[in-house]
Amino acid sequence: MGAPVDLTSYAELAVQLVNMGDELKNPFSLRSLLEETGRTEAASRLTRRDIDALWELREELAGVFEAASGGDDVDVVDRLNGLLVRHPVHPQISGHDGQPWHLHLTEGGRVADALAVGSVMGLASVVTRLGVDRLGLCQASPCRNVYIDTSSNRSRRYCSERCASRANVAAYRARKRGA
Repeated sequence: MGAPVDLTSYAELAVQLVNMGDELKNPFSLRSLLEETGRTEAASRLTRRDIDALWELREELAGVFEAASGGDDVDVVDRLNGLLVRHPVHPQISGHDGQPWHLHLTEGGRVADALAVGSVMGLASVVTRLGVDRLGLCQASPCRNVYIDTSSNRSRRYCSERCASRANVAAYRARKRGA
Protein backbone atom coordinates (compact mmCIF):
# COMPACT_ATOMS: atom_id res chain seq x y z
CA MET A 1 0.00 0.00 0.00
CA GLY A 2 1.26 3.50 -0.82
CA ALA A 3 2.12 6.18 1.67
CA PRO A 4 -0.63 8.63 2.72
CA VAL A 5 -0.59 12.18 1.39
CA ASP A 6 2.10 14.07 3.29
CA LEU A 7 0.06 17.10 4.28
CA THR A 8 2.85 18.34 6.56
CA SER A 9 5.09 18.95 3.55
CA TYR A 10 2.24 20.82 1.89
CA ALA A 11 1.78 22.98 5.01
CA GLU A 12 5.51 23.70 4.99
CA LEU A 13 5.14 24.79 1.36
CA ALA A 14 2.62 27.39 2.54
CA VAL A 15 5.20 28.63 5.08
CA GLN A 16 7.89 28.82 2.40
CA LEU A 17 5.64 30.71 -0.02
CA VAL A 18 4.73 33.29 2.63
CA ASN A 19 8.32 33.67 3.81
CA MET A 20 9.66 34.23 0.30
CA GLY A 21 8.33 37.78 0.41
CA ASP A 22 9.24 39.76 -2.68
CA GLU A 23 11.46 36.89 -3.87
CA LEU A 24 8.23 35.13 -4.85
CA LYS A 25 8.04 37.56 -7.80
CA ASN A 26 11.44 36.35 -9.03
CA PRO A 27 10.96 33.33 -11.34
CA PHE A 28 14.48 32.05 -10.63
CA SER A 29 13.93 32.09 -6.86
CA LEU A 30 10.55 30.41 -7.16
CA ARG A 31 11.91 27.75 -9.54
CA SER A 32 14.73 27.13 -7.08
CA LEU A 33 12.25 26.65 -4.22
CA LEU A 34 10.19 24.24 -6.30
CA GLU A 35 13.25 22.22 -7.26
CA GLU A 36 14.54 22.15 -3.66
CA THR A 37 11.18 20.79 -2.49
CA GLY A 38 11.08 18.03 -5.13
CA ARG A 39 8.65 19.80 -7.44
CA THR A 40 10.92 19.78 -10.49
CA GLU A 41 8.09 19.19 -12.96
CA ALA A 42 6.22 22.22 -11.60
CA ALA A 43 9.42 24.28 -11.76
CA SER A 44 9.80 23.50 -15.45
CA ARG A 45 6.21 24.63 -16.21
CA LEU A 46 6.19 27.85 -14.15
CA THR A 47 4.77 30.89 -15.98
CA ARG A 48 4.41 34.60 -15.20
CA ARG A 49 0.68 33.99 -14.70
CA ASP A 50 1.51 31.37 -12.04
CA ILE A 51 3.81 33.80 -10.28
CA ASP A 52 1.10 36.49 -10.21
CA ALA A 53 -1.45 33.99 -8.85
CA LEU A 54 1.02 32.78 -6.21
CA TRP A 55 1.67 36.36 -5.12
CA GLU A 56 -2.07 36.77 -4.46
CA LEU A 57 -2.13 33.41 -2.66
CA ARG A 58 0.85 34.47 -0.54
CA GLU A 59 -1.08 37.48 0.72
CA GLU A 60 -4.07 35.31 1.61
CA LEU A 61 -1.89 32.72 3.37
CA ALA A 62 -0.12 35.48 5.32
CA GLY A 63 -3.57 36.62 6.48
CA VAL A 64 -4.23 33.13 7.85
CA PHE A 65 -1.03 33.26 9.92
CA GLU A 66 -1.74 36.81 11.11
CA ALA A 67 -5.23 35.80 12.26
CA ALA A 68 -3.76 32.77 14.04
CA SER A 69 -1.13 34.92 15.73
CA GLY A 70 -3.91 37.22 16.92
CA GLY A 71 -5.73 34.25 18.44
CA ASP A 72 -8.74 34.57 16.14
CA ASP A 73 -9.58 30.91 15.49
CA VAL A 74 -12.86 31.73 13.73
CA ASP A 75 -11.12 34.09 11.28
CA VAL A 76 -8.45 31.46 10.55
CA VAL A 77 -11.09 28.84 9.80
CA ASP A 78 -13.17 31.26 7.72
CA ARG A 79 -10.10 32.23 5.67
CA LEU A 80 -9.07 28.59 5.15
CA ASN A 81 -12.62 27.55 4.22
CA GLY A 82 -12.77 30.36 1.66
CA LEU A 83 -9.46 29.21 0.19
CA LEU A 84 -10.63 25.56 0.14
CA VAL A 85 -13.70 26.60 -1.87
CA ARG A 86 -11.59 28.57 -4.37
CA HIS A 87 -8.95 25.83 -4.61
CA PRO A 88 -10.78 22.47 -4.49
CA VAL A 89 -8.73 19.35 -3.84
CA HIS A 90 -8.26 16.91 -6.70
CA PRO A 91 -6.24 13.93 -5.43
CA GLN A 92 -4.26 11.94 -7.95
CA ILE A 93 -2.47 8.61 -7.61
CA SER A 94 1.19 8.93 -8.47
CA GLY A 95 4.21 6.65 -8.65
CA HIS A 96 7.54 8.33 -9.34
CA ASP A 97 11.19 8.24 -8.36
CA GLY A 98 10.94 4.56 -7.38
CA GLN A 99 8.29 5.25 -4.74
CA PRO A 100 5.22 3.03 -4.33
CA TRP A 101 1.81 4.32 -5.42
CA HIS A 102 0.79 7.30 -3.31
CA LEU A 103 -1.51 10.31 -3.42
CA HIS A 104 -0.64 13.81 -4.56
CA LEU A 105 -2.90 16.83 -4.54
CA THR A 106 -3.55 18.31 -8.01
CA GLU A 107 -0.55 17.61 -10.14
CA GLY A 108 -2.21 18.68 -13.40
CA GLY A 109 -3.34 22.12 -14.49
CA ARG A 110 -1.52 25.33 -13.73
CA VAL A 111 1.42 25.26 -11.36
CA ALA A 112 -0.20 27.92 -9.17
CA ASP A 113 -3.33 25.78 -8.81
CA ALA A 114 -1.36 22.76 -7.64
CA LEU A 115 0.65 24.81 -5.14
CA ALA A 116 -2.46 26.59 -3.86
CA VAL A 117 -4.36 23.35 -3.32
CA GLY A 118 -1.46 21.74 -1.51
CA SER A 119 -0.69 24.77 0.66
CA VAL A 120 -4.28 25.35 1.69
CA MET A 121 -5.01 21.67 2.33
CA GLY A 122 -1.78 21.35 4.32
CA LEU A 123 -2.69 24.30 6.56
CA ALA A 124 -6.25 23.01 6.97
CA SER A 125 -4.80 19.69 8.09
CA VAL A 126 -2.51 21.35 10.65
CA VAL A 127 -5.39 23.41 12.04
CA THR A 128 -7.73 20.42 12.35
CA ARG A 129 -5.11 18.00 13.73
CA LEU A 130 -2.99 20.27 15.92
CA GLY A 131 -4.94 23.51 16.38
CA VAL A 132 -4.88 27.10 15.18
CA ASP A 133 -2.29 28.02 17.80
CA ARG A 134 0.30 25.98 15.87
CA LEU A 135 0.45 28.68 13.17
CA GLY A 136 2.60 31.63 14.17
CA LEU A 137 4.46 34.81 13.28
CA CYS A 138 8.10 35.09 14.28
CA GLN A 139 8.48 37.13 17.47
CA ALA A 140 12.00 38.33 16.66
CA SER A 141 11.87 41.98 15.69
CA PRO A 142 11.73 43.02 12.83
CA CYS A 143 11.18 39.56 11.30
CA ARG A 144 7.65 38.84 10.06
CA ASN A 145 8.23 35.30 8.80
CA VAL A 146 5.70 32.61 9.62
CA TYR A 147 6.15 29.10 11.01
CA ILE A 148 4.29 25.96 12.02
CA ASP A 149 4.92 24.92 15.61
CA THR A 150 5.36 21.15 15.70
CA SER A 151 7.01 21.13 19.13
CA SER A 152 5.49 18.79 21.70
CA ASN A 153 4.96 21.59 24.24
CA ARG A 154 3.72 24.32 21.84
CA SER A 155 6.70 26.50 22.70
CA ARG A 156 7.98 27.67 19.32
CA ARG A 157 8.10 31.46 18.97
CA TYR A 158 10.61 32.04 16.16
CA CYS A 159 10.78 31.08 12.49
CA SER A 160 14.37 29.86 12.72
CA GLU A 161 17.29 29.23 15.03
CA ARG A 162 18.87 32.40 13.68
CA CYS A 163 15.92 34.55 14.82
CA ALA A 164 15.76 32.74 18.17
CA SER A 165 19.48 33.41 18.77
CA ARG A 166 19.18 37.03 17.70
CA ALA A 167 16.21 37.58 20.05
CA ASN A 168 18.01 35.86 22.94
CA VAL A 169 21.15 37.97 22.43
CA ALA A 170 19.05 41.15 22.29
CA ALA A 171 17.23 40.16 25.51
CA TYR A 172 20.55 39.36 27.21
CA ARG A 173 22.03 42.71 26.22
CA ALA A 174 18.90 44.52 27.42
CA ARG A 175 19.16 42.78 30.79
CA LYS A 176 22.85 43.69 31.05
CA ARG A 177 22.08 47.34 30.33
CA GLY A 178 19.32 47.31 32.94
CA ALA A 179 21.49 45.70 35.63
